[in-house]
Order: sequence, then C-alpha cells, then structure tokens
Amino acid sequence: MANPNIYYSLIRRPLVTEKSTAMQELRNQFTFEVAPEANKSEVKKAIETLFKVKVEAVNIVNLPGKTRKTFGRPGETPSWKKAIVTLRKGDSIEVA
Repeated sequence: MANPNIYYSLIRRPLVTEKSTAMQELRNQFTFEVAPEANKSEVKKAIETLFKVKVEAVNIVNLPGKTRKTFGRPGETPSWKKAIVTLRKGDSIEVA
C-alpha cells in the first residue's frame, strides 16, 4: 500500500459550491481542487484510498489564472486544477 501522505498532497480541498452540491445530489459527482501535477489515475487512487469508496470516472479541468487589480496595481490569480470524481452508485463522501 502506498503512503497516504502522498495522497493528502494530491487532494488539496473539496470544492463546495451550488453547482458542485447539485452534482452530488443528481449525479453522485464530487469536486476537488488537486495539485497541478496530478493526473486522472493518481486522483482515482487517492480518492479510493482516503475515502474508501469506488471511483467510476475522473474528469480533470485546468483553470487559468485571472487578471485582477489590487490597490490599483495589476496582478494575476494563480492557475489551478479541478477534478470531478464520479462515484459508484451507493457510495458517498461526507463533505462538510
């Protein structure tokens, strides 16, 4: 069995929004912010190990940083990666 600390570094945090909550209820899909170097197979192993559920599919989205102004000076928010995980029917993750 692999070291679970590696998995904790891959999965940064769950994303709780109106859309992600609706996806949980309708499609049994959960959304997480993941490390930029993570791929689908690593995310699948991490979710299955950390939450003891069966993952059917993983979709990954790269989100670019946005231009923002702070105190009149231009800047940019960092780019990040999001994973949408579909679980087997009957499995669930407690996100609170």
